[in-house]
Amino acid sequence: MKRLVLPRLYVILDAALLTVPETECAQKLVVAGVRLLQYRNKRASARELFECAKRLSSILIPQGVTFVVNDRADVAWAAEASGVHVGQEDLRAEAARSVIGTGKLLGVSTHTLEQFEEAAVTSADYAAVGPVFSTSTKANPDPVVGSELIRRIRPLTDKPILAMCGITLDRAVEVIQADADCVAVISDILLARDPGQRARQYIELLEAANHAASV
Repeated sequence: MKRLVLPRLYVILDAALLTVPETECAQKLVVAGVRLLQYRNKRASARELFECAKRLSSILIPQGVTFVVNDRADVAWAAEASGVHVGQEDLRAEAARSVIGTGKLLGVSTHTLEQFEEAAVTSADYAAVGPVFSTSTKANPDPVVGSELIRRIRPLTDKPILAMCGITLDRAVEVIQADADCVAVISDILLARDPGQRARQYIELLEAANHAASV
């Protein structure tokens, strides 16, 4: 089976940080070159989450953008998203897979070596690990794991590894050099004066890191 390759930049549209409609922000990021987006809204009702996810799905997927819904496999399926990303307190990986089906993308968040080992042997397509650095986007974050954990887990799977939490432009290359496949960014892009320009900076930086690694 061909190995899944994800874009280096994985932007999380966190509704709590958006100052413009989610579709407007998403479109600016797509124009900037972002090809992988996740929508996260912890405060929305199921109906609100579905309606927002459906709007995003209808805009992003026709443009060739991979669009993932956070937490809710049922909403991801109903909104015809590309997939779902679940955490340790959400549906287990195989339960989420049974909801979205085999043709959709499934990601799992992990915070320890043991959780990663468990996720690696499920039908999840990729596993996220973090918080790599301290983060302000979660009320009760797990302990910081640092980039060293990425190096430890890299030999355990050939599935893509997503580094999450606390990622900034200054830190992005460090986690790629530690063998993460991509970086998840929230506040450093969403709270930037120009999120699109900030996203382009990430893309250019990560492409340069890619080139340096292949030389």
